[in-house]
Amino acid sequence: MGCELLHTGTGLTARGTTLLAVAHVGLDHSLVLLAMTGRTRPDLLGTSAMGLVLFSRKLRGDGPVSACTLHRSGATSNSNHLIFRTRLNATKRYGESHALGSRGPRPPVTRIGHVVVGSTASGKSGHALDLVARLSSAGTPAEIVCIDSMTVYRGMDIGTAKPSAADRAAVPHHLIDLVDPDEEFSVAQFQRQARVVLADLDAREVVPVLVGGTGMYVDVVVDDFTLPGQFPDVRATLENEELPDLYARLVMLDPVAASRMEPSNERRIIRALEVCIGSGRPFSSFGPGLQAAREDEAIGGRRQWHMVGLRWPRPVLAQRIADRFAQQMADGFLDEVRTLHQRYPDTLSRTAAQALGYRELAAHVRGECTEVEAVAEAIRRTTKFAKRQERWFRRDPRITWLDQPERVPTYLGSTGP
Repeated sequence: MGCELLHTGTGLTARGTTLLAVAHVGLDHSLVLLAMTGRTRPDLLGTSAMGLVLFSRKLRGDGPVSACTLHRSGATSNSNHLIFRTRLNATKRYGESHALGSRGPRPPVTRIGHVVVGSTASGKSGHALDLVARLSSAGTPAEIVCIDSMTVYRGMDIGTAKPSAADRAAVPHHLIDLVDPDEEFSVAQFQRQARVVLADLDAREVVPVLVGGTGMYVDVVVDDFTLPGQFPDVRATLENEELPDLYARLVMLDPVAASRMEPSNERRIIRALEVCIGSGRPFSSFGPGLQAAREDEAIGGRRQWHMVGLRWPRPVLAQRIADRFAQQMADGFLDEVRTLHQRYPDTLSRTAAQALGYRELAAHVRGECTEVEAVAEAIRRTTKFAKRQERWFRRDPRITWLDQPERVPTYLGSTGP
């Protein structure tokens, strides 16, 4: 049951024909309707959606729609569909189905989540906090899930730009301080921990707000794909080979994977070859792929993620990186590295030992370079890493990019696309 919605020069009218509509539930229970006669097209829904609801409603008469106020909301790409927005006086809790006028079983509820990504020093943490505040003000509880390969280490606080004690007291943060710096902690272990956190948030009806710049970690949490196994004997053999030979071998065994990484990224190249040789499958064959994940998400098979990326002009980002590093040094970053060096002189895990800033300052602590040289190298390496981060995230078509962002856009905490 339903109505055919027609756009006229003076407004919207309804006449008695059958229509099955698809709607997104907004933060304040508003709906973004995709109205079409005869069929639905979930793939045409905006990516800023908050939830997916199928419903039918019968409206009669040829006059203006009076059962609810409808407003035109954006251009259409086909003549057989229109997009509208309406506010409902709904009292149901977030995540419940708004099956209006339906007598049959309600459709399954789509789980919701937000993701804030971007290069280092792009302002992700501030945006995540702002978003949580907006969600909370709309009556939707939310908590932050940190998706970062370095903030999992205890005692590595200043250089990894962990949230302050005040921020963590104001908003719960998850997946921070999981292990000591001398412990190996793989992306597979991180994925398992993230699954536990997301299950807990779902049980408490709390919306997860993921924030991070470690591309692979974001992918394994958002798309929840199967990770390849570990093959330490293969890796040990590969680590004795020269990097140019390793990359040439990867190009031969898995050209797709080789095209996705820098020829100088020894760690990733060895990992890709380890999987290719150890599993007998191309490294690039693991995971569903972005398009498959997007299609699965569109039909409700996965959590529906609202993803935004923060992006700055490169000269501006480079200055932000330099300014942040100067502030970290003023906050005691060098003393933090000295403490780690004393506590773990030769036992830092492979991942922790490569952390931006820590490796360079550790070289200064060991007397291998001056402090000025260490800081300059750390800033240079961080700036180069930021470019790789942006390239990684640019591959994901689900991300809405915000250029020179100063604050969370209204639509993130509001209703529309």
